[in-house]
Amino acid sequence: MAANTTAPGTAEIGVTGLAVMGRNLARNFARNGFTVAIHNRSFAKTQSLLADHGDEGTFVASESTADFVASLARPRKIVVMVKAGAATDAVIDELVPLLDAGDIVVDAGNAHFPDTIRRERALREKGLHFVGSGVSGGEEGALLGPSIMPGGTRESYEWLGPILEKIAAKVDGVPCCTYVGPDGAGHFVKMVHNGIEYADMQLIAEAYDLLKQGLGASAAEIGQIFAEWNTGDLESFLIEITADVLQHVDAATGSAFVDVVLDQAEQKGTGRWTVQNALDLGVPITGIAEATFARALSGSVPQRQAARGTLPALTTPWQVEDREAFIEDVRLALYASKVVAYSQGFDQIAAASAEFGWDIDRGAMARIWRGGCIIRARFLNRITEAYERDVNLPLLLADEYFTGAVANGVQAWRRVVSGAALHGVPTPAFSSSLAYYDGVRAERLPAALIQAQRDFFGAHTYRRTDKDGTFHTAWSLDRTEQDA
Repeated sequence: MAANTTAPGTAEIGVTGLAVMGRNLARNFARNGFTVAIHNRSFAKTQSLLADHGDEGTFVASESTADFVASLARPRKIVVMVKAGAATDAVIDELVPLLDAGDIVVDAGNAHFPDTIRRERALREKGLHFVGSGVSGGEEGALLGPSIMPGGTRESYEWLGPILEKIAAKVDGVPCCTYVGPDGAGHFVKMVHNGIEYADMQLIAEAYDLLKQGLGASAAEIGQIFAEWNTGDLESFLIEITADVLQHVDAATGSAFVDVVLDQAEQKGTGRWTVQNALDLGVPITGIAEATFARALSGSVPQRQAARGTLPALTTPWQVEDREAFIEDVRLALYASKVVAYSQGFDQIAAASAEFGWDIDRGAMARIWRGGCIIRARFLNRITEAYERDVNLPLLLADEYFTGAVANGVQAWRRVVSGAALHGVPTPAFSSSLAYYDGVRAERLPAALIQAQRDFFGAHTYRRTDKDGTFHTAWSLDRTEQDA
């Protein structure tokens, strides 16, 4: 369709920023019957979208920002799909003078949630709605149906909801989109989603390494194991693509593709943000943290070069006697560790919801992650059910289903982690997840000694198990106990 063949002020939704994600999101809107205004800083990309996909629906193309805004029906609904940070601020600053009270600006990029809180406050003062929305599923999800996590005002969702829910992925007929909460809630939930994704990917990588080191199995053989796992409780997008990647052969060398990829994992920052925020909130997300640090370690080239061939392993070759039993142990340990990662992530969402007054429904978050997004998995149904049983569930692991599911694999989990330690195979996410499990279930932790030490050197006080109150011992004097 040619540009601007529809009357001004009639487009139902607008997308500015037509790189891969924005382009596919605009196509998704159009394919679902919406008249879509499109705009890009470089008009060539707008023309390219029309040339390649103009027959997919009704597009209204504009070269200038002013014409783009004028092409939209009121209240105007504009989706910004540009690089997070300064580029997003620049686009918003250009749009705001052209908008009227009640118009809605949606940032669908991977913004840091404090930026979203700032932007929402600034636009609200001008009578505008600002919606920070997480969008997960990559370029394919943007086109075929992503998981969408919009924040902002409830009023803005009344206008946006029907549009976003129509283009979102569907599971059992239910859209993978819901209102998350005020200001930065949507982008916060997307951030934690990505943190869980970091943990999930690291755990899968560790499972692959365990099977490789323990069995001496080829990448293709391990890929077949993952394909089999994807038919059971571990069924998920990440397990599915892992099976595919491991069985892929490099055309240039004829080797397994994974064996020619440099072992340095990169990151864009959402995992780091998740860990930093968890420290601020005091929430132990150890699996996510270890996964983030594992990526950092993989990229620590000078340190790895200095250690390789220098630091002794003092291990013996790993000789697995029962191949099938070992594979099952790794599968059970992977499932248990994945549950820990999700449990920790949902704890972080609960803590932030309380801190910022967002009132986030954790069961709803699990429900909209069932389709479209990168961490979509069969057991998200179980998480939704857990929060339906108890909306205030303090610990996902304590839900009756997950208690039983994880207990079924605890012995296997211990065998895998201890075997990895004995044979020098690094499993930071498996190991930290098991340590968290043991820590959270412990009757008593050695933190009592830490608090006593703190009182000794810094008079930081302590509480007792046998009576109420806060106390301090005069360590450098007569060691009498005093009320603090």
